[in-house]
Amino acid sequence: MSEATALAERLRIVEARASSDNFKDKLFHWLLAAAGFFVLFSLLGAMYVMFSGGEQVFAKEGWKFITTDFWDPANSIFQGLSPIVGTIVSSLIALMLAVPVSFGIALFLTEVAPPWIRSPIAIAIELLAGIPSIIYGMWGLFVLVPLLGEHVYPWINDNLGQLPLIGQYFQGVPIGVGLLTAGTVLAIMIIPFIASVMREVFLTVPTRLKESAYALGSTTWEVVWDVVLPYTKSAVVGGIFLGLGRALGETMAVTFVIGNANRLASLLEPSTSISATIANEFSEAFADEHRAALLGLGFLLFVVSFCVLSVAKLLLLSLKHREGK
Repeated sequence: MSEATALAERLRIVEARASSDNFKDKLFHWLLAAAGFFVLFSLLGAMYVMFSGGEQVFAKEGWKFITTDFWDPANSIFQGLSPIVGTIVSSLIALMLAVPVSFGIALFLTEVAPPWIRSPIAIAIELLAGIPSIIYGMWGLFVLVPLLGEHVYPWINDNLGQLPLIGQYFQGVPIGVGLLTAGTVLAIMIIPFIASVMREVFLTVPTRLKESAYALGSTTWEVVWDVVLPYTKSAVVGGIFLGLGRALGETMAVTFVIGNANRLASLLEPSTSISATIANEFSEAFADEHRAALLGLGFLLFVVSFCVLSVAKLLLLSLKHREGK
């Protein structure tokens, strides 16, 4: 074989390999794009199904569906302000209770706890995140509800219920079920998620930064406040909103302890949420208008969750922009 022939053969092999690699790269690119668009199309499909299913009640009730509190399936009157408010309020209560506890757990595991105990506690917290929500609901019903109804809610009703302006939200018959109980159960559920995220984020802080602060005489609190939090604030906020998104869509645990009463009430009295209303009534919704109302509530839950996550994304972008400055 001549030298020219050998060179031509090598060029052919190189071109064939380059063509094969180019094809594989394009195939890999399209597979990844398909995976990404699959999620997007699934979300849009779910939104379309919910909206088209609830279009009947949207057309009939109009803005009253989200601004008025009256839910009467027997007379085909569906106005869903109560479950909307219940969903938002119970999730906010959960967030207010869960964030400080999660923050303390994460700081304890990363800054205070001795090394030999950090891993067992961290593993236990991560295992808590895998417990089914129905277990939390049953525990809340049989343990938390009697405890709160007998020992906590009477004190809240007698003391906080007498305060001006906000007292009306802490009055009611202390039977143990209600928005505050639902928020407490949700807080216990989302603590493992938020604490795990915060712990992993705090571990990314360079040791040199913390050691430099300690060398300058800073206390543990000063190191946390001036070094750890500024370094991880974006990720911490993201973890918090991740927990909020988990709380907004919770169904079974809330259904057990919220009381399932379609009315606006104080924090100590039975109320409902969007997911609890759908779970309780969908199997018995024989009328088309009733099913449309429940699908409409599902669409509103989708919108609320989307808005919350969008606010979280905008807040994270704002924090990153400030860091860039």
